[in-house]
Amino acid sequence: MADLILATQTARFILRGGPGAVAAAGAALGFALPTDACRAASGGDRHALWLGPDEWLILAQTGETETLFAALEGAMAHHPCALVDVSARQFALELNGTDAAETLNVGCPLDLDIAAFPISMCTRTVLAKAEIVLWRTGEKTFHLEVWRSFATYVRGILEVEGASAI
Repeated sequence: MADLILATQTARFILRGGPGAVAAAGAALGFALPTDACRAASGGDRHALWLGPDEWLILAQTGETETLFAALEGAMAHHPCALVDVSARQFALELNGTDAAETLNVGCPLDLDIAAFPISMCTRTVLAKAEIVLWRTGEKTFHLEVWRSFATYVRGILEVEGASAI
């Protein structure tokens, strides 16, 4: 069985930039952004997910949206980059339990065995034709970032496949 939880509200930013911007953003966040493909890094309640060679999804607490955006913008002011607040575009689901990987695999083509998709791995993928960002946060726990327009669809797929909403 897997439990499906609507995650708390989160500040979300997409950062695109080169090494200088990445180093400056890391200084503002308080930890280095991951530079290894498909990996996440965290510092407290802040997280950075590597989505591409020059793209990261930054997650933080909702109360930090304005101050963190300003801090990142200021830190990267002298580096070519793009920083976009996408907080309203998507929402997060947490799926956890002994059957979490199997529940996801009904609509996700990735090998989610812990050996193939270890803790801290993240990637863009699909879940039953809906684009998601999938991040393994624990052995039996996954964080999904889903565009709001797919909210009902993705929750419905996961609930039909055995996840119980709590």
